[in-house]
Amino acid sequence: MNKILSGVVLLTAIMFLVTGLRWLVAPAGIVPMFGLTLAEGVGLSSQIGDMSAFFLTLASSILIALISGRRCWYYPPIMLLSFTAVGRVLAWLFHDATLALDLIGPEVVVSIILLVASRRLADKA
Repeated sequence: MNKILSGVVLLTAIMFLVTGLRWLVAPAGIVPMFGLTLAEGVGLSSQIGDMSAFFLTLASSILIALISGRRCWYYPPIMLLSFTAVGRVLAWLFHDATLALDLIGPEVVVSIILLVASRRLADKA
């Protein structure tokens, strides 16, 4: 069971890594996945910088957690994904944003998978 869990966690890290790299290399191809359009000027710089950093941090933290076996490395991606999901719900509740269940669902599911992995796969605090 732990091998399957490790494989699922590794797959999520790879997906986040690819997404982060796509933001750096070909942002026009990935913006539609997030319901965005590319901004211009400083806005474009912020989109590319912030989104690539978000996904590359997710991937790096998960990979470090898997390699090191240290539980603490699972917590940053759990927090990033959970805060993102909460932010999306608050955007819907208070700012007339569309309720993006297709984005919130995976964020919640991956957070739960990472929480389980932090308990089952990690050896150290």
